[in-house]
Amino acid sequence: MQIDVITLFPDFFASPLRSGLLGKAIANQIATVCLTNPRDFTTDKHHRVDDEPYGGGVGMLMKPEPIFAAVESLTLRPRHAILLMTPQGEPMHQAMFRELATQEQLVIICGHYEGIDERVQHVVTREVSLGDFVLTCGEIPALTLINGVVRLLPGTVGKVASLQAESFEDGLLDYPQYTRPAEFRGWRVPDVLLSGNHQAIAQWRRAQQEQRTRDRRPDLYAQWLASQAIVPPAPEPTHDNAPPPESN
Repeated sequence: MQIDVITLFPDFFASPLRSGLLGKAIANQIATVCLTNPRDFTTDKHHRVDDEPYGGGVGMLMKPEPIFAAVESLTLRPRHAILLMTPQGEPMHQAMFRELATQEQLVIICGHYEGIDERVQHVVTREVSLGDFVLTCGEIPALTLINGVVRLLPGTVGKVASLQAESFEDGLLDYPQYTRPAEFRGWRVPDVLLSGNHQAIAQWRRAQQEQRTRDRRPDLYAQWLASQAIVPPAPEPTHDNAPPPESN
């Protein structure tokens, strides 16, 4: 996969792109990441990439010309997506990463300052957000997206099964996991995990996934129930709501 990042701060990516599984994937050419600085496409002597907003307001906006020129300098592959990192975009989720992992090329535009001139929308195919909060730059969500997508590419993770048994892959959070020692400071590993009974372990893990999702992410649990066409059980009637006893 070809990944092109339009960023004012290419050095921001230096260490993360050399580290861990992401660094190995790039070294093994599973993915190629190229960094393009829109400042290199400015035409004035001060190389300005920002300006004041029309109509007044606080802060500066990134100008459209350098961004358009940076994107248009790229050779786009047939299956590509041009993504703008913005708090106004669609929040990242696992299904998004799976969809983007099928592309041949991703172009990621990192916002900065107070925002970007609205006309950049004409070159963007999708707006993406890290969540309902504001950061100082788009490089942090861009790195998150790169990591989430590249780890799904064949060859990045050694065991494909490990990708299939994770939080969000089937709509539920992951189950609790333990390693040696079997007891630590009085906390024991659940006996079922030491039993060697693979069917019982699978049933325990599934039950834990459902319980953990229901307790920690009721919104996600409701979505999972809907996807399974499962109607949540009705609450048990309380004594106050019980029907009056029949008279003789």
